[in-house]
Amino acid sequence: MSSLRIANLSAGYGAVQVLHDVSLSVEDGETVALLGTNGNGKSTLIHAVIGRVAPTAGSILLEIDGTTHQLAGMKPEAIVALGVAIVPEGRQLFPKLTVEENLLLGAFRKAARPAIATNLALCFETFPRLAERRRQLAGLMSGGEQQMLALARALMSAPKLLLIDEPSVGLAPIIVSRMIETIRELKEQYGLTVLMAEQNFPQAVKIADRGYVIVHGKIAHQGTAAELGDNEMIRRFYLGG
Repeated sequence: MSSLRIANLSAGYGAVQVLHDVSLSVEDGETVALLGTNGNGKSTLIHAVIGRVAPTAGSILLEIDGTTHQLAGMKPEAIVALGVAIVPEGRQLFPKLTVEENLLLGAFRKAARPAIATNLALCFETFPRLAERRRQLAGLMSGGEQQMLALARALMSAPKLLLIDEPSVGLAPIIVSRMIETIRELKEQYGLTVLMAEQNFPQAVKIADRGYVIVHGKIAHQGTAAELGDNEMIRRFYLGG
């Protein structure tokens, strides 16, 4: 079991403050969407959770199997060791390694190593295209295939909390729809807890239990997917209503 609670978080890059007093939660087994257009702080928040951006204020509490961990101030490798995995924006694969080699690198977390064979079979079952191309260099794959690989690589770590940063970027609409549906299926089948940053509102709210809209580094709206979809301002500016 896992849950995430972020309270009064501020963070940025040097003198540039990006996040301002942000609070949100992700309960065990939930998919929570962090929604907003480019430049509003979605990726910065994801990077703060994984330890790539140091908060200047606030707390990031991860509860796993009854034990609470303060992530603020921890190094990324220690956070990954707890069971946090990220599907980064832009995939960030190792282009000169094969599909299978990229997947095996995803199992670096000590707790995931005994289940390498099982998790590899899971990834190939979920993404048959990856099984077909397991010997192909990752850099020679299409954008959609690379996104599959990035998601599968994260699953190889047997995550307790899965962070997904902008899965729709650079992909054709039909591929985006399939990827979002795959995330939903994985969450339901394996009970994943997911925090997903996404600017494609219509796709994100299809699978999110709840969502937060971030504007200029602050949470402007929050609610269930249905509540956000019924909000007139959100519908007008983000959902094309």
